[in-house]
Amino acid sequence: MTDFYETDEQLGQYMDFHFGPERFGVANYPRVCAERCLSVAKGRGSALDLGCATGRSTLELARGFESVVGVDLSHRFIQAAEALRRDGEMAYQLVDEGELRHAETASLAELGLEEAAGRVSFEEGDAGDLAGHHQGYDLIFAGNLIDRMPDPGAFLRGLHELLGDQGVVVISSPYTLLEDFTPRENWIGGYYANGQPVTVLDGMKQRLSEHFRLAANPEDIPFVIRETRRKHQHTLAQLTVWERKD
Repeated sequence: MTDFYETDEQLGQYMDFHFGPERFGVANYPRVCAERCLSVAKGRGSALDLGCATGRSTLELARGFESVVGVDLSHRFIQAAEALRRDGEMAYQLVDEGELRHAETASLAELGLEEAAGRVSFEEGDAGDLAGHHQGYDLIFAGNLIDRMPDPGAFLRGLHELLGDQGVVVISSPYTLLEDFTPRENWIGGYYANGQPVTVLDGMKQRLSEHFRLAANPEDIPFVIRETRRKHQHTLAQLTVWERKD
């Protein structure tokens, strides 16, 4: 599935998901997640947005942080996020039906994000294998990421190495477990063990418990992704906040 997020269709869907209009009365998901992050952050120096896709959450975090780095594995997504940051506008294509498409334009000015863009940088990279220069962040946001990683358990166990002493981690995910992305042996939940259900939240608690405590009750946040003019995904992601213990 390495090329799944490199297609024109996926790029259009995610540009619309991040920068397009709200649909069916559901608030913009990257913006809402960033607002939750800003409400729980203990410091406002630097933030790391992992799985940033086309960059809306990264930009929204920069409303409150001095600097924000957005990282995503998709070359197309990072290319688009950087072009929008640099130019302030970017055109993209949406599928209407079959081969029929129409153009839309994302505008930072329309969203009040022009000033925030000056505090943002984007880089293509694997959130599960980050270079050593990623450390000391006040907040890490991993949005809809852990169920798209080949080894989410290893990622969770290493998060403390990226944070400052008072750093906070915010994770959101619909827990969509697919073997196309995560081999079954690396699932951290969504199965039975000794006849008892193990959820992804259970798996996160286990792997984060050495360095983190769950800081608030999990919250469900809805989102809508437009696939075609008449087909949309309506999904609930669970958002959790984790504070350092050490």
